[in-house]
Amino acid sequence: MATHNFSIEFFPPKTPEGAEKLRVTRARLSELQPKYFSVTFGAGGTTQQGTLDTVRDILAAGEEAAPHLSCVGGSRESIRAVLADFKAAGVSRIVALRGDLPSGYGASGEFRYANELVEFIRAETGDHFHIEVAAYPEVHPQARSPQDDLQAFARKVQAGADAAITQYFYNADAYFQFVEQTQKIGINVPIVAGIMPITNYTQLMRFSDMCGAEIPRWVRLKLASFGDDSASIKAFGLDVVTSLCERLLEGGAPGLHFYSMNQAAPTTALWQRLVK
Repeated sequence: MATHNFSIEFFPPKTPEGAEKLRVTRARLSELQPKYFSVTFGAGGTTQQGTLDTVRDILAAGEEAAPHLSCVGGSRESIRAVLADFKAAGVSRIVALRGDLPSGYGASGEFRYANELVEFIRAETGDHFHIEVAAYPEVHPQARSPQDDLQAFARKVQAGADAAITQYFYNADAYFQFVEQTQKIGINVPIVAGIMPITNYTQLMRFSDMCGAEIPRWVRLKLASFGDDSASIKAFGLDVVTSLCERLLEGGAPGLHFYSMNQAAPTTALWQRLVK
């Protein structure tokens, strides 16, 4: 695993108690020696300050941090100011995203797509930042077609992205097929697999409906059959996701990006299985 690009994602806590809890979680997860921690960013800039505060905390602890930067509703001036804040804080890696459009929200702002944001970051800051972008092995829920989605991904890479992190998925074939398609059109950046530990059935269903991630029918039925038995859900989920990770790494995935949900235990349990 040491040769792979292994990273962990947090979301910015909303309260001082949450921030303290996240420090404890991060301290535990830093023992796994991830390459970096990423910190998500709310639509419309709602958690911009929270993202920066969390990133500063991580950097102060001697770890590498990659803030997410969403361009929805942003102007060139506002994004320029955020980039200056990131540089001043010592950030050298960014996850550049279009971001989710809030309901009833038109495509306002000066950036419509993530490739425009990547292009702007490069024009403003040269090679200062290592830029990661999003990839969708099971196709972006708003894409007109798989071909359109592949072209959208290609535009982000051509605009200057260094690497990509996928939306989470539970079907390894979808990932391998996507990587193969990108290579066929001459896109060869590392595409790191996004991994969501399974710990809570209803939460997983809700997230997956929102982001278009498919839960295989046999996994869904098995999880549903456990009812409120959270120990069984976690044990089964750990088996499913461990075998997914093993298959991805054996098949040549350059790394794994764990969606931690600000908890240490699920990612740690997976990691311990994978390094055995």
